[in-house]
Amino acid sequence: MDRRYRPKAAQLILLSGFAVVVASWGQIVSPGTTGAGSTRAMPLPLSGRDSAGASVSTEQKTENGGIETLTGSVQVNGNFQGSVPSTALPPGAITLTLADAVQRGLQANLGTLTADNSLRAARAERLQALSSLLPNISATASDTSSQVNLAAFGFKFNVPPGLNFSIPTVVGPFNYSQAQAVLSLSVYDLVLRRNWQATKESERASVLSAKDARELVVLAVAGTYLQTVATAARIESQQAQVENAQAVNRQAEVRRAAGTNARIEVVRTLVELQTQQQRLNSLESDLRKQTIVLARLIGVPLDRSLILSERLAFNAATLPDTTSAVQQAFQHRSDLEAAEAQVRAAERVLSAARAERLPSVSLNADYGILGTNPVSGHGVYSVTGSVSVPIWQGGRIRGGIEEAEAALRQRKAELADQRGRVEQDVRTALIELETAMGQVRLAETNRDYANETLMEARDRANLGVTTTVEVVQAQEQVAGAESDYISSLFSFDLARLALSRATGQGEAELPSLLTGSRP
Repeated sequence: MDRRYRPKAAQLILLSGFAVVVASWGQIVSPGTTGAGSTRAMPLPLSGRDSAGASVSTEQKTENGGIETLTGSVQVNGNFQGSVPSTALPPGAITLTLADAVQRGLQANLGTLTADNSLRAARAERLQALSSLLPNISATASDTSSQVNLAAFGFKFNVPPGLNFSIPTVVGPFNYSQAQAVLSLSVYDLVLRRNWQATKESERASVLSAKDARELVVLAVAGTYLQTVATAARIESQQAQVENAQAVNRQAEVRRAAGTNARIEVVRTLVELQTQQQRLNSLESDLRKQTIVLARLIGVPLDRSLILSERLAFNAATLPDTTSAVQQAFQHRSDLEAAEAQVRAAERVLSAARAERLPSVSLNADYGILGTNPVSGHGVYSVTGSVSVPIWQGGRIRGGIEEAEAALRQRKAELADQRGRVEQDVRTALIELETAMGQVRLAETNRDYANETLMEARDRANLGVTTTVEVVQAQEQVAGAESDYISSLFSFDLARLALSRATGQGEAELPSLLTGSRP
């Protein structure tokens, strides 16, 4: 062999080895390459209901006051009990109408804030699912300086004896620059499409749940507001009872000083006076605690005083027809619509699980410039189209289908139960409203009779016809009648509020809640 060609041969061997190394390195780190695989149907929780335990409800229960009466109450649980306190408040006491309190609650209550954040999370999941269907494009630019150890890649060069050259095992350093754009696109993948459709339904369910959370906040805040107003009315009535007891006690003292009464008559009036004062102290304590509860619901700092400007009202409206009220609830209850959306989401996921058995088509491409430096590069590209066909997954797809079917059955059962619950709410609210209307009328009449009895008993005691026993008994009747009357007004307003919530119109009908007169 001519010695003039020996260096060229050595260079050829060296460059061939280097090319193999570079090609191997490019296969390892080249952007845009993807491994074969299949997409999975997104998992759904078995139940579509919120498991946090947050709820708001009203009820009527029997209470033994002056007579056996039904009195209303509102129960608030979970996140709806709390709020984020507002700092943008004027100094001093805060005067609140019912509408003001509800508006503050809608802005600060933890129930609505949690529902809004859940909606944002559902929207983010939908956007992420959509991104899998859209082209994904990225760009990179790099400048690399490298030195390669050929021996580490298994290259061993045995030069024939007598040749005056050797092949180095370490090559470099050498430099190259690269700028590249990479495109990846799912051309056809039914699983990804169904997953995206499922997230759309889940987002819609979150929108409706957030709307329903507002209805529950209206019920919680308005119900608590009415309960606080009712307690304030009881305090006002009880103060009148204390003043009445003081007047009877003074009358007994005068008669005892005149020698027409025994001491036991005075003691009896003192016992009645202290009883009325104890009731007043208990009611004042209840009012302070209920004001704190209301402040927590609407995000008012607990060290601020609240002045509630509304009063209980009575408006004997005609009761709506049960059938029409139930149909209205089916049309407007957001929690029922959310349950329907949860069923549709489960149907899409089941379809996605079944679609895992179908082929999918994808496209990956990249184009760039590669050279020893940025100004001496040359265009390079690659385009890869692939079809993925699942053949045997060891039962994984069947397991996913059964899991999706279980979720769908559960959510259909919850939807049927929710429809029954909505109808139950409407029918119960109508019964409570009808009962409360009749109770207000009876309580008003009973209050008039009790006041008339007390006046006559005091007149008889002044004339010496009877003792203070009859007066004390009449006082107790008046106290019980006043308490029953206030309870009936509260039950009536709460029943109207509960019916608005049951038909899905709580926030819309709130402005007319306390319209009417105090009989």
